[in-house]
Amino acid sequence: MFFSLRLNIFLYYFITVSLFLGFAYYFLSVLKIENISLLILVFISFIVLSGGFISKLAIEPLAEYVNNLQNLSKETLHELNLPISTIKTNTQMLNKSFTDEKSQKRLERINSACEMLQERYNELDYLIKTQSDADVSEVFGLDELVHERVLFLNKIYPHINFNVSLNTLQILNDKKGLCKVIDNIVDNGVKYSPDSKTIDINIYEKTLTIRDYGVGMDEVELLQIFDNYYQSNNNMQGFGIGLSMVKRFCDKNDITLSFQSKPQIGTTVELKFK
Repeated sequence: MFFSLRLNIFLYYFITVSLFLGFAYYFLSVLKIENISLLILVFISFIVLSGGFISKLAIEPLAEYVNNLQNLSKETLHELNLPISTIKTNTQMLNKSFTDEKSQKRLERINSACEMLQERYNELDYLIKTQSDADVSEVFGLDELVHERVLFLNKIYPHINFNVSLNTLQILNDKKGLCKVIDNIVDNGVKYSPDSKTIDINIYEKTLTIRDYGVGMDEVELLQIFDNYYQSNNNMQGFGIGLSMVKRFCDKNDITLSFQSKPQIGTTVELKFK
């Protein structure tokens, strides 16, 4: 598809430029028209019409391709909902039937895997909505959201002790996107705290703070943390794009993001809501 598209654009561009030069030669050399204003008007009209046709030629196939891809994503998302719900319902029923410890642990692992699958489902649903320019803002309790994320993250990082102090706070924001922000910040805190098993999460007034007691950063590193692909420790796994995504989200959703950090003491991340 893209090869034929490039070929068509090239051929049309080549023909258009050739015609433009041919008309210019004909008007100036053969007809010897001296009315420059008329020539400029004719040439501008020709350029505008050619530009419009080229843009249409280039955009329409891509727009159709993206539209088909979005429809496929929506249909796939819809089909995923049924098996996820089925797994949840049946594990709940089995949980009541099996009382031995081994069966309970197996069901617990299935439930955890199903919750992680549900997270991916929510993320895909969120991406589809944001790409279609849908308004994803909603009113929700930030304290309730943080509590939900801590319960989920505790299953991923069972060795981490989350010290949580949450005052009630209602906000209007992008709930799904904020979930990703919180998960990303906590993930960084765990990753860069190899010798510490504690993460503090607090909500006071209109501020969410997430603090780790890890390796920390100096002032030079703090200036680079939002750069794509930057990692303060190259031995850590990851691609170094998480905090740049966090920064873009906060800027877009009117959240003031700040970092305080010292080497070998830890890092505190603050998100201030309007």
